[in-house]
Amino acid sequence: MIRVLFADDHEMVRIGVSSYLSAQSDIEVIAEADDGNEAVELAMKLRPDVILMDLVMKEMDGIEATKNITAQWPEAKIIIVTSFLDDEKVYPALEAGATSYMLKTSKASEIAKAIRATYDGQSILEPEVTGKIMTKMRQKPVDHPHEQLTEREMEVLRLMAEGKANQQIADELFIALKTTKVHVSNILTKLDVHDRTQAVIYAFKHDLVEK
Repeated sequence: MIRVLFADDHEMVRIGVSSYLSAQSDIEVIAEADDGNEAVELAMKLRPDVILMDLVMKEMDGIEATKNITAQWPEAKIIIVTSFLDDEKVYPALEAGATSYMLKTSKASEIAKAIRATYDGQSILEPEVTGKIMTKMRQKPVDHPHEQLTEREMEVLRLMAEGKANQQIADELFIALKTTKVHVSNILTKLDVHDRTQAVIYAFKHDLVEK
């Protein structure tokens, strides 16, 4: 069962989406929040599998709430569900640590699919969001692939360089094995290498780990 926290300041939206999700055999809405502060509080208390996060809310907006949650809990899986596609919302939300980005115009069934995919470690982005990201990457090329790695991914890479297996990494960082596998997969993709050995060689070559 995928445990979901839904944060949105529109009660009717919460009622509609929550009703649909609760009817799914594999999804359970365990709590709802109507502002960012409550979303952070419930996220840290309940540790849901997936968080649905609106962007524009009273007290604390979704970007700030996402940033607060991921700062305390880097493994949190947050799906932004919003009406906004402007740069001032998309980039800060993803940089704050959101895993996926959906529009409120999406069908409830599409949001359910995004929840399942995000839970499984995938990142689901609206086509328009993907286009924005690709455009930004073309405008600001990365000098070194490892500059794309998050702080947590760098930690995982350093432990990989120490010869530790996924389960050992998970135990040392106090994260789930599935989360570790997602980090390893992201590292290989961002470094454009095919396996762990090549990733470790890259790390030593660029002085990312102690020799």
